[in-house]
Amino acid sequence: MQTDYPRPSLRDDTRVNNALGNMPKHCANSFSEPQLVYMRLALINNKWQRHFIDNRGSFYIPFIGWRFFYVVLIGRNKRAYSRKEKQLTLALFTLCVVGFVLISLLLGLLLLYLLKSALGIDLFEDSSLGIWDWFKSL
Repeated sequence: MQTDYPRPSLRDDTRVNNALGNMPKHCANSFSEPQLVYMRLALINNKWQRHFIDNRGSFYIPFIGWRFFYVVLIGRNKRAYSRKEKQLTLALFTLCVVGFVLISLLLGLLLLYLLKSALGIDLFEDSSLGIWDWFKSL
């Protein structure tokens, strides 16, 4: 037995309704139902919206009475950078490289100092940084 309930229009779908709301009324009213079906599929199946990690949620703080939401998205960036983003990325990359080189240099000098001290070599008589004594106490 088949009943003839009115079938809901895709215009009531949230994504389609938002998309239609962003265009002029005469244009939004010109879409047929089959066109709305394909619009909905296009809005749902965007590959650029898929991320390796897509974690979204919300939490409530009881004493304050506020709800907060969080979004953690991790994945490959597929969009083009703006000029400001390119400059910031270059600056951060340069900062990371300089930081890595400085930390590596400091660790290398520390290891050379410890090796020198372990071999009993004194470059300056009666002077010590105290690092070898600290290292031996560990």
